[in-house]
Amino acid sequence: MEKEKQAVHAHAHEHEHCGCGHDHGHHGCHENHHENHDGHEHCCGHDHEHHEHHHEGCCGHSHVHSDGCGCGHDHNHEQDPAEARRELITLAAGAVLLGVGLLLHISRYVPGWISTAVLLAAFLVVAAEIIVQAVSNIRHGDVFGESFLMAIAGIGAVCIGEIPEGVLVFLLYRLGEYLQTRAVSSSRKSISALLDVRPDRANLLENGQSREVEARDIQVGQTILVRPGEKVPLDGVVLEGSSQLDTAALTGESVPRDISAGQPVMAGCINLSGALEIRVEKSFGESTASKILEMVEHASEKKAASEKFITRFARVYTPIVCLAAAVVAVLPPLVGLMSWGRSVYSALCFLVISCPCALVISVPLSFFAGIGRASREGVLVKGGNHLETLAEAQIVAFDKTGTLTEGRFSVSGCLTAEGVSREELLELAAMAECRSNHPIAQSILAAYGGSVDEGGLEDFRERSGHGVSVLAGGRRILAGKRDFLTEAGVALPERPKTAATVVYVAADGVYRGAVLLRDAPKADAKAAISGLRALGVRETAMLSGDSAPVVAEIAGEIGLDRAVGELLPQDKLRELETLRSHLTGKGRLLYAGDGINDTPVLASADIGIAMGGLGADAAIETADVIIMGDEPSKIASGIRIARRTSRIATENIIFAIAVKVLVMLLSVMGYVELWAGVFADVGVCMLCVLNTLRINRK
Repeated sequence: MEKEKQAVHAHAHEHEHCGCGHDHGHHGCHENHHENHDGHEHCCGHDHEHHEHHHEGCCGHSHVHSDGCGCGHDHNHEQDPAEARRELITLAAGAVLLGVGLLLHISRYVPGWISTAVLLAAFLVVAAEIIVQAVSNIRHGDVFGESFLMAIAGIGAVCIGEIPEGVLVFLLYRLGEYLQTRAVSSSRKSISALLDVRPDRANLLENGQSREVEARDIQVGQTILVRPGEKVPLDGVVLEGSSQLDTAALTGESVPRDISAGQPVMAGCINLSGALEIRVEKSFGESTASKILEMVEHASEKKAASEKFITRFARVYTPIVCLAAAVVAVLPPLVGLMSWGRSVYSALCFLVISCPCALVISVPLSFFAGIGRASREGVLVKGGNHLETLAEAQIVAFDKTGTLTEGRFSVSGCLTAEGVSREELLELAAMAECRSNHPIAQSILAAYGGSVDEGGLEDFRERSGHGVSVLAGGRRILAGKRDFLTEAGVALPERPKTAATVVYVAADGVYRGAVLLRDAPKADAKAAISGLRALGVRETAMLSGDSAPVVAEIAGEIGLDRAVGELLPQDKLRELETLRSHLTGKGRLLYAGDGINDTPVLASADIGIAMGGLGADAAIETADVIIMGDEPSKIASGIRIARRTSRIATENIIFAIAVKVLVMLLSVMGYVELWAGVFADVGVCMLCVLNTLRINRK
């Protein structure tokens, strides 16, 4: 249908474009910064890069472009209330005039010319706009638009004396168009909701006073105030205050997140309780909300294979059926199979049925709705082509640190020497590590929980990647890797049989114990693997730069099928090709990661998935899918939505073609009335659109 087709084309720019200036071409979107831990030493020392978590996001308006139908849509699909009321009035007036005309026609007391005049008035009410549209389309070179087909069918019906049929053609057509417009609009709500996540105003804090300014005028490094109930306008770090944030619009997470000083916040989150002072880290165009919207806009430009097929199909199909309709009108009478009146009537039915709008609208709309549904779940897909590929996932491989694990260390245990308590061991380790900003040092200080009197510390030394030493109260305290202590002449016991990172501690050359640390799996990592297995994913794997024992332990804990450790980026590519050889049929290989060293692997996989909450900039730019909120279980959600989308798109194609072919054959044989032809066009299109709306169901 004309308005529905435009619905899929429409650029409803009700909101300002983010203007971030990024060319997202193949990629586009939400950015963050997170140094990956892969390749770290897990026996003890400090080989881990310090983490800086900077949140960026992705943005844009969502549009689906689908050309080739030739339907000639010049109407704005986003009907305003006045236009909707006008359309309803037109439909009501046409229906009333048609009813009155038919009653007058069967009355013995009313002259025939009066009923004919009323029926012609009904025809003009419902047909005039479409006929004018058809003429306008022809002037612009669009001969085979649907308005042209409908105009020919309606005018032809009037010419052969079937005025009520002609009125009914346009009445059903416009009614179907109106209902489809409403149905299509509801499918856009999930994307439209994203357009409201980004506030355009911000409270700038200067000299202790706040004033409201345009968010785009705020500079990086300035401080803003976000009061309870307000949306965060820009990405930044909390300087002062604590609160809870509603991140549902960005991550799909329904449970509010606790936030306090030192933690990052993303634009678009809603501040639920306390006031927050936030130092701006990203400009307006680079914010999370802005880039999410821009990414969805670019996503609709990347068509799935089935969308491209339908576009090519429609361009060839419509002219052919117009020629076939001419043959249906002329050939049967010439060979004596049908009267001229009946053959022309059959040809008119054939024309009405022929328009492929059900396909041209519903298939792109399916992928559009799928992308919107996925975005509501916190899964940002950069195009219909990626959504279609995601549906064929057969093997899923993961990075470890920051993807399946938290990406931060915590003390998991202590091995104390004889006569040393756990508290004493942690105190010694905390004194040694108190001036280090390394994640392992911070984890030890957090486990100690007390305050270290740095006034009594002297001669602090840190040997990068190996360990630290400090003079405390006349005692030399060492903490670090095994070789760091043995080189200092400390006698150590046998290496403990554990996959955890081990930090050895000594005081005055005497071994005092070891602190065990590990990067724990994310809370939903095991559920993520179970979810993939439930979807029929044949194999799950972990490819990591961490030590083999650590990788094996984590893999066993969360239930992975395969795990390979101690891999450099080029080694990961080799392992990825090994996994690719395990694919069968149309199966696809997915890889999920978050580090900069994952970029080549993300690009090489059939679908690259970046963990958007903490992922490195390069990983997010390279990936085809972004998981907001860093929950690996959302990968299964994305695959489930992709499969439902592909299934519904296929259902629409099969249903539309089957019904149209059947009714076209019946029309050629003279068994179909014109109103049935309208149903085969309008009705099938509407049913396909309504079927598409199932994508948005839970």
